[in-house]
Amino acid sequence: MKVIVFLLVILAADAKKYERCELAKALNARGMSGYADGSLGDWVCLIRSESSYNTAAKNHNKNGSKDYGIFQINSNYWCHDDDKPGRSNDCNINCSQLLNDDISLSVKCAKIIAKRHGLNAWYGWKNHCKDKDVRQYIKGCGL
Repeated sequence: MKVIVFLLVILAADAKKYERCELAKALNARGMSGYADGSLGDWVCLIRSESSYNTAAKNHNKNGSKDYGIFQINSNYWCHDDDKPGRSNDCNINCSQLLNDDISLSVKCAKIIAKRHGLNAWYGWKNHCKDKDVRQYIKGCGL
């Protein structure tokens, strides 16, 4: 039992819940502004809708797949899930790598997804951000 608690503490230490402007600046520094025709506001809105800015977010879907990390990247197509091996891994990454506070790998994978499918790949963006004024998500951030 102590080992499980210890491992949970270690995993929690690697996760981060971003503040809105902190995330906007991190995304901007990684070239997300304007990527795949998504404004920086679109990307921040998408992440708020998908994970509430939490790098440790994980969701279990009805079809057995899981969504991982700040962008909620799906294990059926984009990353390797040790629980369900043999599926696509188009981002060439282990899903667990999407759950830490360094969002570099998550951004790299999100760019692959967006390049192929645009922001419409994310239901959070389609349902909460598309055709909305998303400037509020970067307002006051100095960007």
